[in-house]
Amino acid sequence: MEFNHFLSSYYPDPSIGGKKLYDDMLEQAIFADQAGYAGVSIPEHHVVNILLNPAPLTFAVKVADHTKNVDIITSIVTLPLHDMRSYAGEVAMADILTEGRLVLGVGKGAFGYEMERLGVPMDETQERFMESLEVLNLLLSQEEVAYDGKYYQFDPITIMPRPYTKPMPRLMVAVMAPEKIYNAAKQGYHVQTTALAGDHKMMVDQLQAFHEGKIDGDRQKLFLLRACYVAKDKEDSRRALEFCYNYFKRFDNAFGGPGIVKDGCLEALPRKQSIEELAENVLIGTSDEVNEKLRVYENLGIDELICNLNFGLPQKEAMAAMERMVKDVIPNFSQMYRN
Repeated sequence: MEFNHFLSSYYPDPSIGGKKLYDDMLEQAIFADQAGYAGVSIPEHHVVNILLNPAPLTFAVKVADHTKNVDIITSIVTLPLHDMRSYAGEVAMADILTEGRLVLGVGKGAFGYEMERLGVPMDETQERFMESLEVLNLLLSQEEVAYDGKYYQFDPITIMPRPYTKPMPRLMVAVMAPEKIYNAAKQGYHVQTTALAGDHKMMVDQLQAFHEGKIDGDRQKLFLLRACYVAKDKEDSRRALEFCYNYFKRFDNAFGGPGIVKDGCLEALPRKQSIEELAENVLIGTSDEVNEKLRVYENLGIDELICNLNFGLPQKEAMAAMERMVKDVIPNFSQMYRN
């Protein structure tokens, strides 16, 4: 099992300014590259202060310019918000400028407030995504592509420039429902999933669906996104858990919630799940506690764990937790370290 660091760009206090937000994410990316993480992941979200990166391909190129080894994953580009005829060219250019380290993670969109404000009704996102994904595949892998569908109709075009990676950049599909995970794996895609704050059984069902569906042996990868923080002691663990719980108050508001937003900031709403229940289903604890939980994850066949520790803690504390992760956890599981 390898490890990936999520550059989640959480922005609970906009007064710090966007420059510090992205400087902090870049500092984490550079550390991850030097410390032996397999990759870093970059979200895409607009008009809200959670997972705030409206231009993941732009930031991917910035990260590539400051790193040498890590894969750079978009996690997740919301395809229905883009026109594939122009976006395919942007992907090809980013693939060139990252010298093939780009992994294009794509999804249908999950925040109702965001999608509706940007003109895409939530009840259309799945259908739009499926057509967009088909068009994107064609444009990246073939020349002189024409298409006649519900949302796209165009005469033959060839996107320029052509991708650096042949026949096309790596694609990863983000899905949560086990049947959709199975279908994505059956089509040969890498898959990212997450149980969010869900329980262990939900995660097991998701992972089982991928392994039942995948068609290309060891080539296809399963990425699992989880909140993960290696604490220095019990008190630090409790504090991190409280920050994580407050993060999910805003996340829930956006994901399936009412989307109550003021001046770009999501309101923190009460949660049905208790903080004790959350603690059972996230990777927050001392190094011994995180190692114990990860042994279960390793046995489930996760290829790459995407670790999110950016849930509101100061940058100094986030960097210290990354250092503990590298020193006390990752070497116990990563084949890259063992080699």
